[in-house]
Amino acid sequence: MIKYTRFFITLLFAVIAFAAHSQSTATSSSPYSRYGIGDIDPQLMPQNAGMGGIGVATNKISLFNNINVINPASYGAINLTTIDIGLYANFVTLNQTGSTSQNNSNFRLSHVAFAVPVTKRSALSFGLLPYSERGYNYTQTVKGTGTTSAADTNTTNYNYSGDGGLSKAYIGYGFGIGKHLLLGGNVSYIFGTLKDISTTEISNLNPDGVINTKIEQSNSIGGLNYDFGLQYSFDFSETKHLVLGYSGSASSKLNSQSSFVVYQYRNDNSGNEGTPLDSIINKQDPKTKIKLPLTNRFGISFQNDGKFLVGADYTMSKWTDLTIGGVNQGLQDSRTFNIGGQYTPNIATLRNYLASVDYRLGAIYDETYMVVNNTRIKRYALTAGLGMPLRPNNGSFYKINISAEVGRRGSLVNGLVRENYVNIHLGFTLNDRWFQKYKFD
Repeated sequence: MIKYTRFFITLLFAVIAFAAHSQSTATSSSPYSRYGIGDIDPQLMPQNAGMGGIGVATNKISLFNNINVINPASYGAINLTTIDIGLYANFVTLNQTGSTSQNNSNFRLSHVAFAVPVTKRSALSFGLLPYSERGYNYTQTVKGTGTTSAADTNTTNYNYSGDGGLSKAYIGYGFGIGKHLLLGGNVSYIFGTLKDISTTEISNLNPDGVINTKIEQSNSIGGLNYDFGLQYSFDFSETKHLVLGYSGSASSKLNSQSSFVVYQYRNDNSGNEGTPLDSIINKQDPKTKIKLPLTNRFGISFQNDGKFLVGADYTMSKWTDLTIGGVNQGLQDSRTFNIGGQYTPNIATLRNYLASVDYRLGAIYDETYMVVNNTRIKRYALTAGLGMPLRPNNGSFYKINISAEVGRRGSLVNGLVRENYVNIHLGFTLNDRWFQKYKFD
C-alpha cells in the first residue's frame, strides 16, 4: 500500500508540473527562434545531454535505468520503475557587429517522465517534454529624412518580437525480441501557441499627433506525432556490448488555428504603448495544417557496464518539407553530429564517493535548418556532466544528473547575430520496484 500511495503522490506532482509547464511562456532568447516553429528542443535527459547528446544507441547507463525518449526501443531494457524530473537554465549573450552585446537568462521545468516495466523485456513510458520554443525581441531603426532639423531627428522604429512554444506529451512502449533486439514506439500529442508581433512607431514627435501600428499573429497548434526505433546489441561478454541504433519521427501533420489582428495606438507621455484606438483587422483564419519534417537518427555505442560508455549519433531532418497552411517555410535540411561518453572509476566503491560518480564529456556539430542573409547558421558546442549517485534506500536507487553545454550559434558576417550560450540541465532519477508481489517462505 505504501508503494501505491507513493506512486499516486508522485503522479499528482507530475500533473501539477504538467499544468505549470503547459502554461509557461517562451524560454528562448534568440532572434533565430522566429524561423519555422521555433528552436527545436533535443528532448534529452541530462545524462544524455552531458555526453554530447548521444542517445540513439543507449539504454541503460552505468547499470542504471534511464528514460531515453529519442529512441523508444530503449524502454525494453528498463526493469525497474523509473522517474525522471528535471530543470533547465539558459544563459546567452547576443553579439552583432556595430552593436553592444545583450545578456539574457531563462529558467524552466525541463521534463517529467515515467517508465514502468510490463514484462521482463518490455516497459511503458509516458511524460511531458518541451518540443520547441519561441522568444525574440529586436528593433530596426530608420532615421528620418528631410531638410529640417526635426526631420533629421525623427526616427521610425520597427520592433519584432515573439513568444510561446510547443510541448510534447507522449506515451510509448518498448519491448525485446530474443536476446539482442529491442523495438519501440511513441505516440505524442504536440500542442501550444506561437505568437509573432511587429510594431511601427515614430519617435521624437508629440505623442498626441502620432498614430502607431501593431500587428499580432498567433497560431494555436495541436496534433499527433509518431516516433519509432530499434536497437541491436552485440554482446562480447556479460559486461561488454556494442549497440547499433536507429530512430525516426514521422512526417505528420498538426492542426493550426491562426488569428490575425492589426490595430492602431498612441504612446502615452512616458513613451509606452497606450490604449488601442481602433482595430483595422481582426480575423480568425480557417484551420490549416503544419507538416512536420521526417527525422532519421542513427547511432552506435560501446559500453563496458559500470565502467565506461562511448558513442556517436548522426541526425538528419527534412526541414525543406515544413509547410504551414500549405506554404513552404523556405528552410534547409538539417544535419547534426553528436559524439561523447562517460567514465566511472569504481561504481562499487563504498569508501570513495568521487570514484562512484559518472564523468561525462561530449561535442556537437549542428548544421541548422536556417539560411539567413545567404549564410548557413551553424552551431558548435562542448558538453560535460556528472551522474552523482545517492545512497540506496530499501531497494530504491537515486541519482542526480547535471550537465552543461557551452556553445556558439550564428556568425558576425553579413549583419548576423552570434550567440554564445550556456545550457544547464539538472535531473533527478529514481529507480524502484513498484507493483511487485513479494513472496515469503
